[in-house]
Amino acid sequence: MRTRLSWRGVPAVLLLVAFAVSGTAHEVFATSAVSESPNYQMTESTFGSSSAEEACSGQYCAKATIGDMAVGQSASDNISANFGSLTPEEPTLEVIVEPGESNLGTLETNKTATKTMGIKVRSYLSNGYQLQIVGDPPKYGDHTLHAPAVPTASQPGTEQFGINLAANSTPNVGASPVQVPSTALSFGEAEPAYRTPNLFKFNSGDVVASSTKESGRTDYTVSMIINVSNKTPAGHFSGDFSAVVIPIF
Repeated sequence: MRTRLSWRGVPAVLLLVAFAVSGTAHEVFATSAVSESPNYQMTESTFGSSSAEEACSGQYCAKATIGDMAVGQSASDNISANFGSLTPEEPTLEVIVEPGESNLGTLETNKTATKTMGIKVRSYLSNGYQLQIVGDPPKYGDHTLHAPAVPTASQPGTEQFGINLAANSTPNVGASPVQVPSTALSFGEAEPAYRTPNLFKFNSGDVVASSTKESGRTDYTVSMIINVSNKTPAGHFSGDFSAVVIPIF
């Protein structure tokens, strides 16, 4: 039994969430945004040994600093602090998805076909993010490949489509999330239903990974498996999948 299947592009989709914040905040700063006289102006002055600020003219910008006494990050369960030069005040969500189209060729009942997709996420000045995979299992005509609703081992000869974000050995595909630059600064992790090696499931829109606080970059590898059975109709199966990243504020 052979079935032809192609894998179409995986576009990066960033879901922008509008939000409003109200309330009263009590803050104490040892900085002054602008100090000026009739002839001089100083922007972002600070009490400390040094500072860094960006100056722009026309098409060029420069950031000047005389160094910092301390740099790095300190974090607890709910609060994180960055030490060093001045940093931008705008929340940032950075998402990089490997795009493209993959043709998995002819599928056979005694082999598992695999495909991986890389997703890199970084979150700054937020309370974290959620990563979803949205799409439908590969389909030909009216027939859609079966997707287990619970984590299930790969079973060649049994119709099956599933994903996970783990380093698998059966089949040998995928990798666990990688924290960049380190686990001290990056906190993204796969959700329990998608983190167990050699177990796969798929439900469109499931949150497959997340971070509960601002995080450095986490590199995720989404592993996809496809098995067909003797009852799977021969044809050209195809599917489209998108990565949706939702910031949390």
